[in-house]
Amino acid sequence: MTHSKQKRKFGCLDLDVAVLGQGTWNVETSDRKEAIKALQKGFDLGMTHVDTAEMYGAGKAEEIVSEAISGRRDEIFLVSKVLPSNASKKGTIAACEKSLARLKTDRLDCYLLHWRGQYKLSDTIEAFEDLKCDGKILSWGVSNFDEDDLDEALAIAGEGKIACNQVLYHLNERAIEHAVIPWCVKHNVAVVGYSPFGSTGGFPKDDSPAGKVLKEVADAHSATVHQIALSFLTRLDILFSIPKAADPKHAADNAAACNLKLSKADIEKLESAFQLGRRPGSLPMI
Repeated sequence: MTHSKQKRKFGCLDLDVAVLGQGTWNVETSDRKEAIKALQKGFDLGMTHVDTAEMYGAGKAEEIVSEAISGRRDEIFLVSKVLPSNASKKGTIAACEKSLARLKTDRLDCYLLHWRGQYKLSDTIEAFEDLKCDGKILSWGVSNFDEDDLDEALAIAGEGKIACNQVLYHLNERAIEHAVIPWCVKHNVAVVGYSPFGSTGGFPKDDSPAGKVLKEVADAHSATVHQIALSFLTRLDILFSIPKAADPKHAADNAAACNLKLSKADIEKLESAFQLGRRPGSLPMI
């Protein structure tokens, strides 16, 4: 497994996708013009993998993304998600059509089930395959799926169909390393980590024991602690990350993480400072 580069193969897809993308959860709560500028700055710097969802701001995030990608759609690897409450066969297709309308595009590059819900997984996957046949989506994946969920999806769809699994992954939450990442490596499914800096106020403080180690590694690379975090979270060929930025300066800071190369010693220091912990009973999600 080699360290991050700007683009890499996205799981089973014969396609190179930006290792560092851009998330849009809660983007509608930021200044709209600044948020659009931040996304476009990210595109300029190679972060052309954009993640959104019908749930985010009840569609408002998708509308913001539509403005940001206007005139440059072909550069973008565009991902959105269907809510579990809409994930029946007919509901999935209807939800996709609504997302396409808000995004002002004729296709999604990847469409995900946001998390498991009441509808049969086979119905959602059947809808995904129909959407794919119709050219409305180019690939599909899942989100917040643990190993047993992935096994079920694989049994339904077969190998080479699940493009990615989008999951919570940051320095203080490494639960996916127990089983999800090994499963995805085995079955060639991309792992897209969301909330790479943790929830609000959850990023390691510089004066904490782990934070001091993170700062030490960052100083050695003349980098920011956030850049080191992103570099660590994309250290394997299967890993992608989608940090959110609400202003262009923050987007540029995130993009610079692609230029970093952590040594084996750096990675070992960080793994020791941010303990993996025991495998939880259920996969954490936000």
